[in-house]
Parts: sequence; C-alpha cells; structure tokens
Amino acid sequence: MKGLKNVRVYLRNVGIVTTNIGIENGRVTYIGDDGENIESLFETDGVVLPGFIDEHIHGAGGADAMDGSVEALQTVSEYLAREGTTGFLATTMTQSPENITKALNAVKEIRTNGEYKGAEVLGVHLEGPFISPKHVGAQPLEYVAVPSAEVFDKYNEASGNSIRIVTLAPEVDGGLELIRHLSKVGVVASVGHTGGKYSDVVKAVEAGATNVTHTYNAQTGLHHREAGVVGAAMLLDELNCEMICDTIHVSVPAIKLVIKNKPSDKYTLITDAMRAKGMPDGLSELGGQEVFVKNGEARLKDGTLAGSVLKMNVAIKNLVEKVGVPFTKAVDFATYNPAKNIGVLGDRGTIEVGKRADFTVLDGDFNVLYTVVGGKVVYKA
Repeated sequence: MKGLKNVRVYLRNVGIVTTNIGIENGRVTYIGDDGENIESLFETDGVVLPGFIDEHIHGAGGADAMDGSVEALQTVSEYLAREGTTGFLATTMTQSPENITKALNAVKEIRTNGEYKGAEVLGVHLEGPFISPKHVGAQPLEYVAVPSAEVFDKYNEASGNSIRIVTLAPEVDGGLELIRHLSKVGVVASVGHTGGKYSDVVKAVEAGATNVTHTYNAQTGLHHREAGVVGAAMLLDELNCEMICDTIHVSVPAIKLVIKNKPSDKYTLITDAMRAKGMPDGLSELGGQEVFVKNGEARLKDGTLAGSVLKMNVAIKNLVEKVGVPFTKAVDFATYNPAKNIGVLGDRGTIEVGKRADFTVLDGDFNVLYTVVGGKVVYKA
C-alpha cells in the first residue's frame, strides 16, 4: 500500500513521533512501527501534520469566491496547497443577491463534481449580507441586508446546502431569529461585523451562536464600562474565536490576551485572505472595491484594512515565534479546532486511522515541503 515510511508525525494527544502511515483509497489505514509493506509517497525530514483547514478565506492567486466560477475556486484550491491548506470554506462578501447566488452556485457545482487541483472546498462561510451598517469593514454598505431565515434558506439551497458558517450582527432586527434558525439546521452562527454590546452577544449565545468572526476586527472592543463583543468573545466559553494572526489585524499582546482566556479548543486560525494573496504588491479588488496591497497589508482607498494576504503556515509561524505558543498547540489551531468548529472532525483535523489522508509537511522554518489531499501529493516545494 501507499503511505509514508519512517517519518516524524504529529499525533494529537501523543505528540510528534517517528512512525509509518499506510494509505488506501485516500484514507489512513495504518499507523505503526511496521513499514515493510508501505510504498512511500516521498521521503522527508520534515514533520507530517494534519492538513490545515481555513474556515474564512475569500481568495488567493488572483481569484476570489465572489468571481462566481468553478475556475476561480480551482485557482484558490491550487494556490492554498502551497501553504499547506487541504480544506477551506469559500467565503462570500456582502454583495447583491445575484452575485452571492452566483458564487454559491459555483460552490455547489465544484462540490458536486468533487475534483480539486489542491485544497478541497468544504463548504461556504457566508460573511454577510446580514451585518451591521455601522461595522461593515471592507464590505460594501449598499448591499447590507436585514437578517432573514427565508433569504438564508434560498442561499443555502443555491449552494447545495453547503453553507457551514454565517456571519451576522445579532443586535440587528431579525438577528436572534436567524441565529435560532441556523442553530436548528446545524449551521454555525458567527457574531461579526457588529456594533453589539456584551449583552447582545450573551443573547446571541443563548439563541445558539457559537463563533466570533475575525475577533477584534469589525466589532465593538473591550472597554472597562462596556465589555463589548471582544469581552464576550474572551469570557464566554461557548464561543470559538477566529483570528487573523498576521500581527497587522491584531497585535501580539492582543493575540496573547485571547489565547490566555479561551479553552484550547475554542481558538481558530484563519487567513481571511483575498485574491491578492500570492500576487505582487499593487492594485487588487475585494467585493467590487479597489484594494491597495503593500508590504503585506491590504487596504481600501480610505485606509480600512481589507482582508489579508496571510498564508496559514505563516500564521502558525507567527504564533510560535512571536506569541510564544507551543508548536503542536499552534497546529491544533489550524487543524483540530476548525475541523471541530465546522463539524468535520470525524473525517479530518487529526491524523488517525479511518480519517482522510490529508497532510501538510513543514520544515524547521515553517516552509511547506509537501501537501497531500486524499492520499495524493498536490504540492511539492
């Protein structure tokens, strides 16, 4: 059988061990000392990790989920393999219903076909249009819509029931009703792009919200008289915190503060990357708006941060080298935690017998050496 012989592997709750991995039909069938019958996919001195999962990413390599085409999604898929990502949620923008529907139809088509050049599309993160007009961030104000279960159901149908996360503002009329509906149908309700108070988030959690979109950004901050969304994100253990760890969107002390205050399985690395990731500095686009990229920062004309160009392996490197997070814990933030958060932990997120053979191999400098999806090498450095 195919597999990996005599490699260092991160096994959650065990650590990094030298072992052998057997792979059949795209899944791990053996982990153990006997590698005699294994035909190795490659030899490596790197460490084999579970494939990274990005639950919040708009685009990369010059393409974006809002392009509304299978070709664009394939471009993103192929590019993400370079940074070790093996699965992602195609993340939409607040846009016209027609454009959102077009993007969702493309996700339905690519998932129905089931063939990818790199990372697999695990579903959709619907970021907007159900957000606060006061906290749009880089989302276009003219397309902000009132939260509606009926509209969500239409979008979900257009996606082939692929929506896994919905970002919304709970304080807006209809927000709590939509959260209850999402909870009922098994979709993650995420508090984000919101001007809500601490009490609004408490109500959202009571209604079924379990996630906070790009914590600190496009939401009310922590104040000693009003703890805000950020205070709720840190205090309420029911909430998983997404975070863009590029040290641009969030400072190192602010990253430390959240990690210190969250259960270890309630913190998830995201890139929130846009089409400019992997492209030269200069003019780009996000949701129909001009974006200017320079020195790793992507901003609108008015200076507003507009997504990122962060790579997932770099996010892990930042956590380890700048924040002081232990390596395997940082890896969990990009593998186990997002898999658990979006309900795919039974199939991926850790290296175990029976799970998909989705691996990332890093060297000592956090460079990606190989990416394996479903037992096939999709990227080699």
